[in-house]
Amino acid sequence: MNSRMRVGDARVSTDWLDLREPADAAARSVELVGLLQQHLPLGSPATIHDLGCGTGSMLRWLAPRLDGAQHWVMYDRDEDLLDDVCGRDVVRTATGSAVTIETRRRDITRLEPGDLDAATLVTASALLDMFTRDELDRFVGACTRAACPVLVTLSVVGRVEFTPTDPRDEEFGRAFNAHQRRVAVDRQLLGPDAVAIAATAFSSLGAAVTERSSPWRLGVDDAPLTAAWLDGWIGAAVEQEPALASGARDYVRMRRAQSEAGNLSVKVDHHDILVMPR
Repeated sequence: MNSRMRVGDARVSTDWLDLREPADAAARSVELVGLLQQHLPLGSPATIHDLGCGTGSMLRWLAPRLDGAQHWVMYDRDEDLLDDVCGRDVVRTATGSAVTIETRRRDITRLEPGDLDAATLVTASALLDMFTRDELDRFVGACTRAACPVLVTLSVVGRVEFTPTDPRDEEFGRAFNAHQRRVAVDRQLLGPDAVAIAATAFSSLGAAVTERSSPWRLGVDDAPLTAAWLDGWIGAAVEQEPALASGARDYVRMRRAQSEAGNLSVKVDHHDILVMPR
């Protein structure tokens, strides 16, 4: 389950985005931020374009890790989410200055040629898996024309590990990954293949791409998120393969009981990529 709905026609709830934000923050690669910091201009205000911003979790995570003045341009199709970004507490940079924000209601699969002009950095999070190949190519093209670094975090890669394991884990995982690659409203989604395709596309245009693992590690303190994620994961698997429905209820009940008892840990793998232009 991902925040992917903001690219398609369905709407993602602020409750889900708020629930997952701490796990997202713990998972993102701080190492890539260190590499990024070395390539940002010193002493100049940074203009950061956040594509598919949701409620602004990337802003709240990244801005305090970067020095200097920052102006964030927040893109989303959902006007309610953009209003939510503006209604939250002021975010401050690593040097204590307040971040300024503007919002743009956009379909980020169809950016206009000038949308990313003068960007110092382009960011996105939990996004790539819901692109089609054409949409991903347009995204890569728009970022490449901006000629600035690009940081894309929390892209699902199709690997989930449970402790303890169960023989049914693999079949539900296969069905979920197939659901991620499904045709939705005449759109063939890339799903867990997207991050590798994006890295190759950026590299083919001459950019340097650095990739790091950024898994969720859900344990005893994450029972509400684990339950919500598990419902979405199993629901998508059953939607893809209805034959799994007969055993899904018992499987979910078992996993929920383990989680509530503090006996379950789940690793949901993602990857982050940092793209540095030529």
